[in-house]
Amino acid sequence: MSKGVTPQSKDYATWYTDVVTKAELADYGPVKGTMVIRPYGFALWELIKDSFDMMIKENGHVNAYFPLFIPKSFLAKEAEHVEGFAKECAIVTHTRLKSDVEQGIVVDPESKLEEEVIVRPTSETVIWSMYKKWIQSYRDLPLLINQWANVVRWEMRTRLFLRTTEFLWQEGHTAHASAKEAQEETLLILELYRRLAEEYLAMPVYTGLKSESEKFAGADLTYCIEAMMGDKRALQAGTSHNLGQNFAKAFDVTFQNQDNIEEMVYATSWGISTRLVGGVIMTHGDDKGLILPPKIAPYQVVIIPIYRDKKDEQSVKDYLNQIIPSLKMKGIRIHEDWRKGSPGFKFNEWEMKGVPLRLEVGPKDIENNSVVVARRDYSEKEAVQKESIVETVSSLLDDIQTNLFEKAKNFRDSNTHTVSSYNEFKDIISSKGGFIKCGWDGTEETETAIKNDTKATIRVIPIDEKPNGLKCIYSGKEAKHEVIFAKAY
Repeated sequence: MSKGVTPQSKDYATWYTDVVTKAELADYGPVKGTMVIRPYGFALWELIKDSFDMMIKENGHVNAYFPLFIPKSFLAKEAEHVEGFAKECAIVTHTRLKSDVEQGIVVDPESKLEEEVIVRPTSETVIWSMYKKWIQSYRDLPLLINQWANVVRWEMRTRLFLRTTEFLWQEGHTAHASAKEAQEETLLILELYRRLAEEYLAMPVYTGLKSESEKFAGADLTYCIEAMMGDKRALQAGTSHNLGQNFAKAFDVTFQNQDNIEEMVYATSWGISTRLVGGVIMTHGDDKGLILPPKIAPYQVVIIPIYRDKKDEQSVKDYLNQIIPSLKMKGIRIHEDWRKGSPGFKFNEWEMKGVPLRLEVGPKDIENNSVVVARRDYSEKEAVQKESIVETVSSLLDDIQTNLFEKAKNFRDSNTHTVSSYNEFKDIISSKGGFIKCGWDGTEETETAIKNDTKATIRVIPIDEKPNGLKCIYSGKEAKHEVIFAKAY
């Protein structure tokens, strides 16, 4: 495996692709825009997935699975929804191929479908067609279902993990008896997303609303978590949507309330995807490659044995057998690297892969009854006595998790600017980048003008916004909101 990566300062986009491919997280699929997630990358995604899956199950949600294929007529039932996804939809028109002497393999014209089928870009329509069958009474509510699935959005510009034609995600779809319950659900999920990002991915985020032009197609309200990447661009890391009664009306989903009066149900939907892997890379990575937060690292500790001959090798194995079981009993994920090759080669490889801690053990360490411990976040080494290794490793993993979050938060905060003039806004966007907090008059005209002029968009209207006394950065009118602008992925 080639070890060199393009420095971030030279070309951030190339650095990112180098890390994804050389750390063996993913590779390009044979169809343009598709991605093969390699075992190490999939292990990282699984840990993110399992962390969130645990959270939602603790809050009463259950997992199910719905079809990949959606009747084309379903999308037409929610006009705003279909308009939002129309350009990205992949459509199945025929079901068979046949061999042709002159043209080779071609579509069999006799296999044309009576109704064309959409390959799901998201599952609201097919799920709500089922909810119509399942919901009759207030006793059937709330319905709190999530699915882990793949979706297809035919993207024109792709980048591994961040934006691919097919990607993995979770999509929650819930039904409620009241607008209040739906709003509470929307905000609950937003908080769970914040916790996932900050407590597991060590990725600080701003939480709040999307503007009308940026919200999910078919939603009344879209809430989001927005993170700052290492190049100071924003990444939308998760969204939670209050759908009101839009999909219930489109699919005629009603229930009998406790007074035997028929009502439309209220809905939410919410999702995070494999783009979180890209977010982790760009939040913490450096010119050596990945730096993984311990909570989601496939291997939290990698052990590099150092020996010259068979006798040394056996001594190191015997010594490690006194250490490794105790570490595993603490639930620490460990990998022993007994491959042939120089220790330096292995050091570089595991630094590339972002393993939080590296333990080095050789004959001299055995003589000293110690282990050399190297941190990935600080690139520091220290000798630790064997009897205290379990306690030290556990403490260091906690410290690395905290340090990565604090480092990322300090970076975000130091690159979040508050401005009071449009000239200052444009100067920062063009020269420094980062997040800009400012007043906005709430009009789409102003939002569009700023976007066309600077390529910056409103990433989030923060939950804790303080618009009082602010003027709109562009129009000079009284601000309706305090918002965060940035250029984004």
